[in-house]
Amino acid sequence: MSEQSRGPYAPSDARIAREAAARRAARRSSMIAAVSTLIVGVVLVVGVTHTPGWDRVQASFFSWDYARQSFPDVVQGLWLNIRVMVVCEVLILGIGLAVALSRTTRSPLLFPLRIAAAAYTDVFRGLPLLLVIFLLGLGVPALRINGLTNSVVVWGAAALVLTYSAYVAEVLRAGIESVHPTQRMAARALGLTPAQTTRHVVLPQAVRRVIPPLLNDLVSLQKDSGLISVLGAIDAIKAAAIDTAMSFNFTPYVVAGALFVLLTIPLARYTDWLSARMASRQQQGGVA
Repeated sequence: MSEQSRGPYAPSDARIAREAAARRAARRSSMIAAVSTLIVGVVLVVGVTHTPGWDRVQASFFSWDYARQSFPDVVQGLWLNIRVMVVCEVLILGIGLAVALSRTTRSPLLFPLRIAAAAYTDVFRGLPLLLVIFLLGLGVPALRINGLTNSVVVWGAAALVLTYSAYVAEVLRAGIESVHPTQRMAARALGLTPAQTTRHVVLPQAVRRVIPPLLNDLVSLQKDSGLISVLGAIDAIKAAAIDTAMSFNFTPYVVAGALFVLLTIPLARYTDWLSARMASRQQQGGVA
């Protein structure tokens, strides 16, 4: 069929041939990747299961009977992790945004606030999370201040909020500073106040640009919510530790780990998909 018979907007024979070749190359690459992955997986499984100590490791870490026994307790503890993660994420986004706005303000009157925000991010990004959890979870209740709760869940969550807010603030600040200054100038030329410019022009663009790293922080928060167990909170990790102490079998830890992975994978894959989608739109000249 000639190009004239297809119409003025039909693809050329050369383009059709290139696209067909690209599809064949993609299928071939997928086949090679699948076969190589299968081979590596088989080699790993055979290699591990034929080691001298595999039978003992299997009985200690991969016992189906102990997995069934510990599953209800670990799931109940995981529900605490999920609640802590959801509440902390809401607080982290709010505090992180406030700190980011404080660090990007250029008003001389708010200079002390900018210094305080910079000091906050420097301190809590430098302190190990586990140390912050111990300082708040063990130190604050020891002060015996009237009106303050002694709940280890509350103080463990507070440590997560303080630490992750510092990281999220820097991510949001990077997004705010990535917005070109001409966007602010155009908004001010249209009569918007500085606050309106930040709210309606700068923040929507900044947040859209940093959604993938924010989702990565959420993935990390899902895992780190298990650190509250060091204070004695009965979450998934602590429930697994209790079952392990009663049975002297480590399978409950594997169950807890598997549940955390199942909880994390969907969000991680969504983050990857969103990052690829935004990169594709930027390459095509569209709006990310």
